[in-house]
Order: sequence, then structure tokens, then C-alpha cells
Amino acid sequence: MARLHTYINQVRKENPIVFLIDGGDAIQGTIMTDAIANKDPDSEHPVITAMNEMEYDSMTLGNHEFNWGITTMKKILSQARFPVLGANVLDQDGNYVTGAGWTILERGGVRLAVIGVCTPDVPWWDADKEGISDTTFEAGYAAVQKAIEEIGDRADILFVSAHMGEFPEFDEDGGSDSGGKILEVNPEADLLQVGHMHISVNKAIGRTPVFGVRNQGREIARVDLTLDQDRKIRDVSTELVDMAGYEPCEELRKNPCVKNLHAQTLSYVWGDEGEDDRTGEPIGTATARFQPENEIFGLPEGMLQDTAVIDLILKVQLLNSGADVSSCSLFKDTSDLPAGNLYYRDIFNIYKYDNTLYTMNVTGKELKAYMEWAAKGYNQWKPGDINISFDPDIPTYCLDLFGGVDYEVNLSKPKGERIENVMFRGEPLRDDQVLKLAVNNYRYSSAIKVENLAGGKRDWESSNPVREMIVDFFLENSPVEPEVDHNWKITGVDLSRDDPRRAEIIGWINEKLLETPYNRSYNLDDYDALAAQAKAGKDAGVTRKEHISH
Repeated sequence: MARLHTYINQVRKENPIVFLIDGGDAIQGTIMTDAIANKDPDSEHPVITAMNEMEYDSMTLGNHEFNWGITTMKKILSQARFPVLGANVLDQDGNYVTGAGWTILERGGVRLAVIGVCTPDVPWWDADKEGISDTTFEAGYAAVQKAIEEIGDRADILFVSAHMGEFPEFDEDGGSDSGGKILEVNPEADLLQVGHMHISVNKAIGRTPVFGVRNQGREIARVDLTLDQDRKIRDVSTELVDMAGYEPCEELRKNPCVKNLHAQTLSYVWGDEGEDDRTGEPIGTATARFQPENEIFGLPEGMLQDTAVIDLILKVQLLNSGADVSSCSLFKDTSDLPAGNLYYRDIFNIYKYDNTLYTMNVTGKELKAYMEWAAKGYNQWKPGDINISFDPDIPTYCLDLFGGVDYEVNLSKPKGERIENVMFRGEPLRDDQVLKLAVNNYRYSSAIKVENLAGGKRDWESSNPVREMIVDFFLENSPVEPEVDHNWKITGVDLSRDDPRRAEIIGWINEKLLETPYNRSYNLDDYDALAAQAKAGKDAGVTRKEHISH
């Protein structure tokens, strides 16, 4: 946010008519917010404080604003000196939960109407949170249509800020959670900001520019409008600006609230003596690293073979739930635990979300359906492929792995036919066999229920997040030795490990002369083309070095 502030100040110096609009998911996603600030909603909140200082003009509700229930959300957001918009989020009396669904901003004679809508899928993830059952989440397109009618001719520009992706997430038939559907129903919208999917978007749908940015303030969407004398849009340009090269605004970082919460967070993460030498009070120790080195740069071994990180999470979930089988995923490709002292940030590195744990009964048939759903994240292997790769249309955090059962994932088979030889306690798992499954609350809602993978309902929820269970495990069992039970493996592939051409291709990838084949596999049939590409990259590198030396 401090980097964003530097850039925003620069833009404001260029042009006095600047509007700053946030697309949601502002108060969740870091240790500072999740573990400290949001547990004390009556105190000054660092994110809202920063947004106030940055002079935001409006914010749209995101689904993660609801993670702590309606009361906590409203307490935190009430600190905002700008309207928080949720045109499709209504209380029992039919009023906007945040008090506003849209707003008209005026600056330099220009009137900008901002309509904010949140994905209506919030109840899928947070149905158990305080106040959600009493809240109505309407279709985004319908709420925008109503707001446009209410605004009438009072604005020069109609800006829709939709905390949802361009395409439906769950409601493929109705499009209630689709930014594209909003424009289909409301073509008069001049601009559409999308979000929720945490991806970069910069395109047009028909005449309307559509833009969205990644999470964690890594970039900002800049939209420049040229208006005629009647304040009608004559020209639009959009740009996603990467914040990596901008220096953080020290004024923002020195804000007393921000500075204080930052210090509290460092102490919480590292112990009282700071981060430099990792000498604060650890939560535990590990005897060795929990992940093997990646054979191929950028391809996480944690999704290619059974590893101690995944087995640790699964073990903790099974111990705390008493379930027969459990699932989890590698949230980050780089998730690992180092040897030696461990601190809270290390646990956050392998489990970044505040998920709680559910249990439910599933049949063997239902469990296999869930496992097939997870295995869709891999691309199908073809003869000659030297690596396993991942489907670009499926986030890798959806590639769940399972503990409590032994199984194989045959990647020579098409999606839906990959799970083989599923064994439970030494016997083949029968389709009618009933097991207790431990699964996090997000996966229960967003996959098992949405995809109709299992008909049962949760019968237990943990009182603390999975991340805290892992912390407690290290507090009680350190030193902890990495353990791998090798209960699953990928089959149906022959990666030609004995072919010297494979070793050469991997060498070029690891030297960064070739891109990491993350979403596609390199094939030995393409060896000559890959060799030429690597040679061109090496020659270009030599030229650059010679130029620098001269």
C-alpha cells in the first residue's frame, strides 16, 4: 500500500481530477489483519487507516470482508472516511448492509457514479459466520441495473466496481456472479472494474474497458479518460502499472497506527528480538527441510510427489478431527519449512489462509469423485513429454492431495479417469464404504458442495483455524522430523530420465534459457527447436555481458 501511495501521489500531481477506487478484499490476507487487527475490531484498523490517509474515494465489498461475520466487518469498515459499497448486499430490512450501494463522486466538475457489487457467492464460503444467514446477496447484474435506474442522469460517467470475475464462478446458467453478465444486462456502463480472481485483466467487452489487478497491491489499474465539453467520454486508455519499482511512501509507513501494528506483527511473527537473526522465541524446531529441491526450476515437487509439507498438514488435520481421511493443497509453490527454529511466519508460509476444519461422512464413490476433481489440475501426459505440467485454467491451490488412503494418479488418462488403486487400511476402497472426511471450510463450500461431489453435510467444525493447529503441533512435539508416508504417486508417465536430451533441456530451463514449462510440457520431439531457443538466449546473454563490460 505504501508503494501504491507513492504512485498515486505522482498521478495526482499530473492531474487534479483523479478518483481512487478500491475493489474489495481489503481487510483480510495478512498476519497483521488476520491474527491481530481483526481480532480487535473496536481498535483502529491499519488497512482502513492507510486507505483514509491515501484518500480513497470509495471501496467495494469483497467476499473476504465477511470472514469474521457482519458485526466485526461493520465495526472495521465504519472507520472508513469514504463510502463502502455493496449494492447487492442487503440486511433483513432490505437496506444496504454498509449503508451505501452506489455513490456519486464529483471533482473538477466531473461527476463519476460508482456502483459496487460483491460476488453473491459469499454464503457458499461463510454461511456459518455471524449475520450471513440474515443477509441477502442479490445477483450482481440486477443490483447494477437497479442502481443505474436510481442514478438516472445525475452522473457523467457510470463506473461499475464488481468484486467478481468476468466469467461466472458458480452460477454458469444465471451469471449472478459474472462481470460479463453485468455488461450484457447493463451495456450503458462506461467502465467495469473486476476483482476476486486475483489476476491481471486489461481488455474490452464491446465498447466497455474492463480491468482488474492482482492481490496484495502488486499493481494498480490506471484509467485515463478524455472528455469533451459536454463531459462525454471521447477517449479511454487503460494500463496496469506494476508497483515493484516504486519506493514505499515513508509518510504512510510512519502513521502511528500502521507503525504500531507493523511492530506488533513483527513481534508476533519473529519473537521480541526481531527478524534479522531469527533469535526471537520460536514456536518450535524442525530437524530438516520439509520439501525436496525442485528438479526443474519453477515446478514444485510438492505437487509432483508426496512431501513432508503436505503430510504434516494432513497429519495435523487427522489428529485434530479424528477423521479417516483428509485433504489439503499446496497453497504456494514455494511452501517449505526450514531446518532449525520455526516462527509463526514459517507456518503462515505453508498455510496462509484462516480456514477452519470440517468433518463429513462420504462414501468411497464420493471420495473418488472428489479426488478426480482435484486431479483435473494436471495436464494429460503425452509420450515424449519430459515433465508434468498443470492446467492453466485451474488454480494449483485446487489440486488437493489426500491422506488416510493410498492411491495413484494416472496422468496418461483423461480428466475424470485418473484415480486408481485407492486403498483404505490395506483393502481396496469400496464405493459403498463410508468414511469420515476432514476438509477445510473453503473446499467444503467451493468444491464439494458447489460441484455436488458429496451429498452429506458437515457434522463438526474446529474452534480454531488449521494454521493454529499446526502451530500447536510444533509447540507440543518439537523437534519435529519431516515424515513422508508415500501414500500416493503419479503413474502413467515415462519422463525419459535416461535420455541425455532430457537432461540438456532441464539444464537450459534451470539456467533460465528456457521458460519453466509450468502450464505445458516440453517434448523430446521439439528438442531441436528448444536447443535453438536456448542457444539464442545464451548468445543474447553473452552479448549483454560484453556490452556491460565495455
